[in-house]
Amino acid sequence: MPDLLDLSARMIDTGVVDGPTNRVTQELSEVAEGVAVIESFSHVLLFETDEGLVAFDSSGAPSAGAVVSALRGWRADPVHTLIYTHGHVDHVGGSGALVADAAERGHRRPRVVAHENVPARFGRYVRTDGYNRVINRRQFGWLSDPNLRIADAGGSGLAPGPGQQPARFLPEDVARPDVTYTDHLDLSVGGLDIRLHHARGETDDHTWAWIPHHRAVCAGDFFIWNFPNAGNPQKVQRYPAEWAAALRAMAAQQPELFLPAHGLPIAGRERIAGVLGEVADVLEALVEQTVALMNDGATLDAVLQTVSVPDATLARPFLRPLYDEPEFVVRNIWRLYGGWYDGNPARLKPPADSHLAAEVAALAGGARALAVRAEEVAANGDLRLAAQLVEWAVQADPVDAGLHAVRSRIYRLRRNAEQSLMARGIFTSAAAESEVHAEG
Repeated sequence: MPDLLDLSARMIDTGVVDGPTNRVTQELSEVAEGVAVIESFSHVLLFETDEGLVAFDSSGAPSAGAVVSALRGWRADPVHTLIYTHGHVDHVGGSGALVADAAERGHRRPRVVAHENVPARFGRYVRTDGYNRVINRRQFGWLSDPNLRIADAGGSGLAPGPGQQPARFLPEDVARPDVTYTDHLDLSVGGLDIRLHHARGETDDHTWAWIPHHRAVCAGDFFIWNFPNAGNPQKVQRYPAEWAAALRAMAAQQPELFLPAHGLPIAGRERIAGVLGEVADVLEALVEQTVALMNDGATLDAVLQTVSVPDATLARPFLRPLYDEPEFVVRNIWRLYGGWYDGNPARLKPPADSHLAAEVAALAGGARALAVRAEEVAANGDLRLAAQLVEWAVQADPVDAGLHAVRSRIYRLRRNAEQSLMARGIFTSAAAESEVHAEG
């Protein structure tokens, strides 16, 4: 088994990514005395104490059995406390298996600790179960194709494999928190002191932790070895400025061991400080650029055409836009500070998509003329414009199989041209929708 700390050090220090940064092996590695990482879809971090184990997160339901097996291959101690870094299902979905394992062994049920917003998130997941299923199929469902590999997701390692969607978005056996907190919470378990901090970043219920004995930070999803997931186009609001502040607060502790919930652990005070500083810098730069343009009265379109991240920054091993991407983060910053109106008055109360498409098709000489032009534009490399043209064509004549065939081809081209899993998932879903119509 490779040394995870050596792997991360080599990639960060050289800037060369010569292997996966997000490994999903279901294997356990001890990264310090009494500290272990189970590399799952979302990792489980374990700390040994005199009263039992402290676990950060439980991974998702599909990987829960493998997680428990890996844990029990390391220690037979009871899990005294389970801390949720946040309420996403890939972090809490495996909790039922940990509770069941405790019952089978005659151990006391693990105490579950989380931020006070986690129960509200669970309630929202129950209320929006259907919607969350839809967006997960759109974002990840394309990876159920046996001809595709995780590498086809951009190498992020942040996508579930085939057949890994649970029966319910939030599994029924997810353990609800026993203890919640607002801003900070000090815990002591078997002689191990743990300081929990709340900060908004990817979510409004996020926890990061400082463990002074190990000089370790457990970071949750504040760091994922990819460009920060601060813009996800299908999810609720993210908070990039507060995210950056949380990273700087972590660095202020001068940790010597950094344990994210996705990706390789990192050792070394200077190395960790440098990594956290770089990620904070890029988030702050996006916020500053976007807000400055908003203050000048720019439209969202103008902001999107202006704000960017240097290619050299995006080439860093832990900032590659393979899951989320800067353009989506800019849109989320706009939404946070400016709402949904994009500055174009025609889109304040726009016509129905089908009405606009029919009018554009009539001006162009028919829906098929739009599709022909879409293919011409795509051949010249402008896939953004090609996608809009073919959308109008299909919306103007949604039963034309030939138009759907063109739409499918263009969105396959779009998927292949994208890096981020989010964009690739949405474009693949669009192509698949039209393939059904084209074949029908």
